[in-house]
Amino acid sequence: MDYRIVANTIRGLAMDAVEKARSGHPGMPMGMADLAAVLWLKHLKHDPADPKWPDRDRFVLSAGHGSMLVYSLLHLAGYDLPMEELQRFRQLHSRTPGHPEYPEVPGIETTTGPLGQGLSNAVGMAIAERMLAARFNRDGFSVVDHRTFVIAGDGCMMEGISHEACSLAGHLRLGRLIVIYDFNRITIEGSTDLAYSDDVRRRFEAYGWEVQEINGHDYAQIDQALTRAVSSEDRPHLIIAHTHIAYGAPRLQDSHEAHGAPLGADEVRAAKERLGLPPDQSFYVPQEVRAMFAARREELARRHAEWTELFQRWAAAHPDLAEGWRKSMADELPADLESALPSFDPAKPVATRAASGKVLQALAARIPWLVGGSADLAPSNNTYVAGAGDIAPGQFAGRNFHFGVREHAMAAIMNGIALHRGFRIYGATFLVFADYARPAIRLAAMMRLPVIYVFTHDSIFVGEDGPTHQPIEQLASLRAIPGLTVIRPADATETGAAWLTALRNQAGPTALILTRQAIPVLDRTQYPSAGALARGGYVMWESHPGSKPEILLLATGSEVSVALRAAQELAQTDGRRVRVVNLPSWEIFERQPKRYRDQVIPRACKRRVAIEAGVPMGWERYVGLTGRMIGIARFGASGPAAAVGEFFGMTPAKVLEVARSLF
Repeated sequence: MDYRIVANTIRGLAMDAVEKARSGHPGMPMGMADLAAVLWLKHLKHDPADPKWPDRDRFVLSAGHGSMLVYSLLHLAGYDLPMEELQRFRQLHSRTPGHPEYPEVPGIETTTGPLGQGLSNAVGMAIAERMLAARFNRDGFSVVDHRTFVIAGDGCMMEGISHEACSLAGHLRLGRLIVIYDFNRITIEGSTDLAYSDDVRRRFEAYGWEVQEINGHDYAQIDQALTRAVSSEDRPHLIIAHTHIAYGAPRLQDSHEAHGAPLGADEVRAAKERLGLPPDQSFYVPQEVRAMFAARREELARRHAEWTELFQRWAAAHPDLAEGWRKSMADELPADLESALPSFDPAKPVATRAASGKVLQALAARIPWLVGGSADLAPSNNTYVAGAGDIAPGQFAGRNFHFGVREHAMAAIMNGIALHRGFRIYGATFLVFADYARPAIRLAAMMRLPVIYVFTHDSIFVGEDGPTHQPIEQLASLRAIPGLTVIRPADATETGAAWLTALRNQAGPTALILTRQAIPVLDRTQYPSAGALARGGYVMWESHPGSKPEILLLATGSEVSVALRAAQELAQTDGRRVRVVNLPSWEIFERQPKRYRDQVIPRACKRRVAIEAGVPMGWERYVGLTGRMIGIARFGASGPAAAVGEFFGMTPAKVLEVARSLF
């Protein structure tokens, strides 16, 4: 097979697209074209006619700046990505954006670009494959039998997230994860020698990976390395491919100038002449290349058909497993989940993190594909599912993850598991460490992935651990992420409703914000059902039902009970018409009809006080210009939780003082 003509065609497409857009990264696709040609024409199992085939190999371009590499491959392979889209590279509303975007582009498995994220997503995909195999494969029926291939670059290797994720991958012995390292020694500023002298081979060997080093332009070495990686499954594989960025460009090969800018018309013409491409033709694809990919499509279609026949025989032999497969792949939740929720005694205060743990145990018993873990904080986060087993080295039948102290990788691995499908994934840490996970949370929101974050220890009431562990700005920063649903339940019962809402949110990620300290369990015979949380905000209590309130007290989480105590005293002592509004989720509340929102927060009532143990930013939308916010505009303090709370004014007395000042 003439891989060279395929590789050079890819180089030509990459040069032309970047040149036409006057924007992009031509060097990486040109440098990795040889390896990509061998991978896609011989080793990668997929079907362009069915991009969602469950048993396809996953291909992740972690070095997403080189997006024209994967767009060229998808086009040539026969995906629904016509030449017109390659010609519209990086243009508004094209299907070839600057960095690969999921799910907008067919055949793209994840959104990449922030370096190291794709590689870490791939670890999650490889974990999900092994977990599905452990659950559904039976003797003679390997219905789950695929691999995860990654192309990563020097930037991916430098980013800290790759250290976290690849360390865990080695620990778990993910033998079906194959990472190809485009080792071209070039970044935007110049040679990697400026800032990077790691011995990557020894680093990955220390992680427990199998490592090969090859000439990334030698087709025999490429094929041999991929064959070896595919045939060995006892540990993950790193193929260090020594390559030349902008391979074939007479002046700019091995130059950082080819990293993030067009080569220029003269250099493109000279490169095409050197590579044997027609210098006067743009977006040129020889018929020979079309024919090679057409033959490969036929071969892959046969493999897909063989798998379909195997799957049908497996389903007939194991109908219970087949039904479990259908439900887990569809994330089909049981209809009566409310009946599974535990009840909580109003006489016994409970931390919402503890309530969450009890809720999780009950829900996990009903949803076998609900899996997750914690960044070494399960005893504090209450996220360990008892009796469900662990994900451990070479063992993937369990449901509990031990991510270690790796919040950044945990969040990205969760994205990979969600992208793979087959499991509903949650991950937990302290709210203050949401900062470590934020880049992956942002991408989860961008990709609309239904992952669930359990963030505990949600405020200054962490107490003696002090300001380093007291999240002040994190709640506001999470609310600032478009597409992320943030829920801060007011008590234990509402925590159950929050979990149900998170599970039913299949259009994006959800963050549950939970207390460390015990807080009152609100008596739902006196207050509205916790199911009202599903509307994001609701009237919790009012002194004069049916009358127009004189003042509104708005709160979330642990501050709802504070607002209730202040409101009841304000009504009894001062005779005021008071309404308490519980706003556990701003995002859900804002999705409600305007009429409902105006009923809960009437525009005519201008006296408003918001109470939340965090920065006030954002509450302006609810309190308006004449209202007041009781929040925390500085970092916390170390001391007993009650003393810290009183110091910062998170008390009924302070709420009363501020409320009275508005009259």
